[in-house]
Amino acid sequence: MKKNSVKNIRINSEVQREMSRIIREDLKDPRIHPLTSVMAVEVTPDLKYAKIYVSVLGDEEAKKKTMKGLKKSASYARHQLAGRMNLRNTPELTFILDTSIEYGVEMAKKIDEVNKAGKGEEEHE
Repeated sequence: MKKNSVKNIRINSEVQREMSRIIREDLKDPRIHPLTSVMAVEVTPDLKYAKIYVSVLGDEEAKKKTMKGLKKSASYARHQLAGRMNLRNTPELTFILDTSIEYGVEMAKKIDEVNKAGKGEEEHE
């Protein structure tokens, strides 16, 4: 099966939806921040491994605690995923912090600053 086959894309989106529910409803670890979102999932074609990209709305300390909590809860989350999905293999879960949202916000702020500086120069001319 090719990496981006229709079947693999469908499995990725289904695992993403179920992992979002599991993190929100089933994981009771107090380290996991309540505003944790599953941004993307990449399941290998053989269904052995899955990378779960999560975004945490909070400071650096909240992100570190959430990642520790998710890594400790990975086997329980995998067990929950196995019960909810009918897959030949239940993938081993690896949680990865996704910082793309913060990067985008930071770039938007820099673009706004450049635009404001450019408009200020035009007014002085």
